[in-house]
Amino acid sequence: MLNTKIIGNKITLARKKMNVSQAQLAQRLFISPQAVGKWERGESMPDIITLNRLAAILTVDLNYFSEGLEPMADEIISVEFSEKEPTELKSSSIVQSSPEVKEKKLTWDMSDGNWVDADFSGLKNLNEKFSSSNMQRCKFIGSNLSGLLLKNNHVDNCDFSSSDISNSQFQNSHLVGNLFNDTLLKAAEFSKSYIKGCDFSDANLTGVRLQKSSHVESSGFSNSDISSGHIQNSSLASNIFNDCCLEEAEFLESHIKGCDFSGSEFTGTKFKSGSFVDNTIEDARWNRTSFIGIQLEDIIFEGSLEDCSFENCTFKRVTFQNSTLINTFFKNNSLKRIQFIGCKVDKITYAFLKNGKADMADITLLTP
Repeated sequence: MLNTKIIGNKITLARKKMNVSQAQLAQRLFISPQAVGKWERGESMPDIITLNRLAAILTVDLNYFSEGLEPMADEIISVEFSEKEPTELKSSSIVQSSPEVKEKKLTWDMSDGNWVDADFSGLKNLNEKFSSSNMQRCKFIGSNLSGLLLKNNHVDNCDFSSSDISNSQFQNSHLVGNLFNDTLLKAAEFSKSYIKGCDFSDANLTGVRLQKSSHVESSGFSNSDISSGHIQNSSLASNIFNDCCLEEAEFLESHIKGCDFSGSEFTGTKFKSGSFVDNTIEDARWNRTSFIGIQLEDIIFEGSLEDCSFENCTFKRVTFQNSTLINTFFKNNSLKRIQFIGCKVDKITYAFLKNGKADMADITLLTP
């Protein structure tokens, strides 16, 4: 929690530097001078919204209230001079500060709050919890929220653009209509969370973890980096993943339906024990991509597939159209339900398809 005495000292310093009286400051904040006096004496503390207004009035950054204080006037080291040696200091008269003393870093604790239209933009060192808080239309633009824990939160229509939320955890939270454009979410973890209508365009989501029955719906991830992401036991519905990087990502026991992956990179991506239904994959790139025990339905593969594998999958209305398949493994009792239109395959892929009783009528064997 914040130290009210330190906050009070900071308000006093900034107010005096501006040559503003307590009464004048109170008038600009539409509060009583007595309230300002209580703040400065450390008897109470303004809420975060009022701190925002204070920062603007006193022309300081909001972080001024959350970082360690500079020495106060009564903390200045006193020094005595010898009459005989006026230019030399008595070593015994200097109060030495301990080398072990470190600058105090204060942290914000917004737990159990109800924040509406608050502006936290540019805030740093926000590594305490917002647990069990509700937030609506708040701004966190350019803030440092790394290591943050959000638990049992409702976060609606907030703006986290260009902020750092890496290594953070979202547990059992509802995120609706939020902006995460160009946000650093590296190694962030979402568990038992519901995400709808959020915009993660151009975000860095490398190593992100989405798990424990999380659900993401109608959200945008265009041009985002989700490489090495781990999506397990979750569902993705009607999301936009245009031109995303999904290299080495894993989708385990997850259900993906109605999403647009046009232009996305699936090199080394693994799909296992889930479903991939009615998704758009135009101009997607497939290399070392594996589908294991996946239900594939209403999917059209185009372009090149190299070193890919389809093992023990079920196929329903799946088409390979004008595709070139090289060293692509099919292991299934029957591939009759797959439609191949104008496809070219190498010798080993041809053998896998023939062994699976695929319709070879419109498949051409590539010549060496």
